[in-house]
Order: sequence, then structure tokens, then C-alpha cells
Amino acid sequence: MNDPNNAPPVNPLPPVVLLLFAAITLPELVFMLGAQGIVGGPEAVGWRLAAIETYGFSGDLFDWMMANGRWMPEHLIRLVTYGFVHGTFTATLFAAVLMLALGKMVGEGMGQVAVLVLFVGGSAFGALLYALLLDDPAWLVGGFPGVYGLIGGYSFLMWQRLAETGQQQLRAFSLIAVLLGIQLLFGVFFGPTTQWVADLSGFAFGFVASVLLVPGGLARVIYLLRRD
Repeated sequence: MNDPNNAPPVNPLPPVVLLLFAAITLPELVFMLGAQGIVGGPEAVGWRLAAIETYGFSGDLFDWMMANGRWMPEHLIRLVTYGFVHGTFTATLFAAVLMLALGKMVGEGMGQVAVLVLFVGGSAFGALLYALLLDDPAWLVGGFPGVYGLIGGYSFLMWQRLAETGQQQLRAFSLIAVLLGIQLLFGVFFGPTTQWVADLSGFAFGFVASVLLVPGGLARVIYLLRRD
């Protein structure tokens, strides 16, 4: 029997969350050390740009593969790898912090496999719709579509909980509304970007996929819809 006096003050993070955190932050650490000349020599200054070109997602490149029917694995993997390369330290910091918080909550509510599916699936689905819906030559990088996938999972858990207690279900979408509002504000001051398409697509994937990832989720959704 576990002694409650020996329980940790906070619940430990699921291992998959720590793994994703390391995958997001370690490349940034290498880029920072290289930019400062601590490792890699003079050529290390360009490591970030080289990583973006090697692992970032290009809508133009995806359009070329689709037009020519040539689905090259080394480029298809970019649907996932772009989520672990960021353009700035600040972007890495925000993505890592949000992933830790949301990954912990989703992991406790759905399990570790769900965290991985939502993050990776949100990244891939976000990049896919980014390529299909837009004609933007800008590289897509960063973990935010994957993070938005986790937000979709968290929102589904909240939507379920609110529905079962008879509360206003729209409250489940307050987090996504706040984050999109912040993005809009940043766009006003620093110029608009099209990455919100990938972010919102990642959220949609996360919310819909959670119906299948939560045990009994589909049956519960059907019951709640019929009750309404």
C-alpha cells in the first residue's frame, strides 16, 4: 500500500510527454550553441536554416509530388519532422511549455498513446491541409499544429465533462478561442501569417480523433447527441 506522505507534490509527467519535450527542445539547444560558436565551428551559424530546409514542410514541394505522382519518403516524413524545428527560440519555448501542460492533461485523461497520436497526427493533418488549401511558398515549421492537436483532445474531454454535468458545452472551446485571439493580435502587430490554417486543422484532427481515442468515446458522443 502506498504511503500518501511519500506521494510527490505534483503528478509526474508521462514519459511520452518528456520524450516530445526533448524532441522539441534539444534541436533548439544545438542551434543556440552553434550560433554562439560553442560547437560546430563557423558553419554552425547556419544550422537552423539547414534544418528548416531539410526537415521543414514545403507546400510547394508537396504540390510537386502530388502533381507528378511521386511520393518520396524523404519528403513525406516532413509532415512530421517540421514539428520539431522552430524558427526562433521564443517559438520553441512557447511550443514546449504548451506541450508539457496539455500533454500532461491529455495523458491523464486518455493515456500516453493518445498524446503521441494527437501531437503527431495534428502535425501531419495540419501540414496536409496547409498544402492543399493554400499556395504559400513559406516553410511550415514548429510544433504548434501538434500542440493544437492536443488542445483538440483537451477540448473534447472538457466538452464531454460539461455535457455530462449539464453545463454550457461551448465553454470547452474557450482555450482554442483565446489562443486564436492571441494569434490574431500578433498578426495585427507583426504581420499576418497563414500558419493558423495548419494550427486550426491540427485542432480539428485532435477533437475528432479523440472520439476514438477515449474509451467509449464514440458511444458517449452518440448518447449525448441523442439526448440533446
